[in-house]
Amino acid sequence: MARALDRWQASVPDVVLLDLSLPGLDGLQVLVQARAAGLLTPVLILTARGTVGDRILGLNAGADDYLPKPFDLDELEAWVRALARRAKAAGADGSADTASVEFSGLRVDAASGAVYFHGGALELALREAGLLRALLARAGQAVAKERRFEQVFPGEPQLQAEAIEVVAYRLRRKLAHTGVQVVTLRGLGNLLKAAP
Repeated sequence: MARALDRWQASVPDVVLLDLSLPGLDGLQVLVQARAAGLLTPVLILTARGTVGDRILGLNAGADDYLPKPFDLDELEAWVRALARRAKAAGADGSADTASVEFSGLRVDAASGAVYFHGGALELALREAGLLRALLARAGQAVAKERRFEQVFPGEPQLQAEAIEVVAYRLRRKLAHTGVQVVTLRGLGNLLKAAP
């Protein structure tokens, strides 16, 4: 596992294709360790474990999507392109303007796009990190649903606008221990607020 993580950190790829059945260890362990280390590279899980429960485990561990075997190679290629596009638009590759954003113990690393709380990396999926970066960039101010949607789901117009609420819900749960809240203001959007 250490070797896989070392290689991932040494030359950060655009997308990681992760099989859950790796020799000697479970792919989910690699994923959990990578997210704990602040690696935000989009991860597509490839596996024969195709039950809903398996998918939930993978997504909760930090995967961005899940492709059960057997799959068509054209479909795999399309998923890789979509994840790379989404990551670039969300700024996970460091291309977005996230310089030195800090709020109530939360900090965005401008080089990697990773989000830290008092120095420890937060374990966030790509979409959760994208939403948090969007909210951190305007901490204390409402960010409209349309703006959040553009940053979290770039190039995915087929998704319902309400999909952003699912990401916001997951982000709220992951921030519960930080004292920072994602507040919904009806008709205005979301904002970050430090708990009193």
